[in-house]
Amino acid sequence: MLKIIAAALAAVLFWPQLAQAQAWPSKPIRFVIPFGAGSATDALSRIAGQELEQTLGQPVIIVPKPGADGALAAGEVKRAAPDGYTFMFGTNSPLAVVPNILKDPPYNVLTDFTPVTYLGDNTFFIVVNPAVPAKTIAELVAFAKTSPTPLNYATGNTYALVSTSMFAKNNGIRLEAVRYKSEPDAMTDLLSGRVPLMNGTATSTMPHIKAGKLRALSTSFAQRSPLMPDVPSLIEAGQPAFPIGPWFGLVGPAGLPPEIVTAMNKAMVAALAKPSVVAAMQRHGFIPQSSTPEALATYMKDQLAVWKTALKAAGIEPQ
Repeated sequence: MLKIIAAALAAVLFWPQLAQAQAWPSKPIRFVIPFGAGSATDALSRIAGQELEQTLGQPVIIVPKPGADGALAAGEVKRAAPDGYTFMFGTNSPLAVVPNILKDPPYNVLTDFTPVTYLGDNTFFIVVNPAVPAKTIAELVAFAKTSPTPLNYATGNTYALVSTSMFAKNNGIRLEAVRYKSEPDAMTDLLSGRVPLMNGTATSTMPHIKAGKLRALSTSFAQRSPLMPDVPSLIEAGQPAFPIGPWFGLVGPAGLPPEIVTAMNKAMVAALAKPSVVAAMQRHGFIPQSSTPEALATYMKDQLAVWKTALKAAGIEPQ
């Protein structure tokens, strides 16, 4: 009799959660992003969000939360109720770098979040202000070596910070990071010439490259980008490939009901496979790619180790 009563009580307690999951979504969904309005993350999350609105039948609200390399955005999602209405459209910055770059990180990536799906990889270009007397990577290295002071470079994300630090170390040159909350802020100083150099996303750099306001020296990858096929790859420019890359993943707070994880995963996988979404994202240099929640969990764990090694190789100590 006691077992029957206990089972009935458990069913009563569980029913509201089950009913909530079955009714999901019944109100707007928030995508918290780690960078500001106008950033690549902003543009890509809006493309995905607009498609999800059609399939899920609810608005998807983009909430920029720039600052602290994405830790502010991650912290907000960590503290959110696990009800399926708050996710982080995140990047390697909060999901792989913050736990390694801070001595006392404000969250544990592997226990404080629920993985939903991998989202894809982004494209970066190494660019300079036209006032810099360099039209190739080799000329940039030579110019930096003759400079009496370190060259400043703008960073709006951790991939730019770490990859450019590695670039400096690989070439024996002195570069000094000028850090911004987000790329749109960094772009203002790059265009004005206050900062001469940047490794930036296609979203931020391409319009200014095409307008002649910035000069692209190479991609920051081992292959050329179809967006700008005349710009050499990092390998073609005589540089070793970086062991890190800029990637995106969708996560929710810990304890997200499996039914909601499955439903959001299914919706996002379908969105990332739709030709119109793929084309829109590719115009930003983004290569969409989805996964199972389990595959993202494994990837996140692996990337924590990869970025730990990369930070050490770049000479960046935890703060």
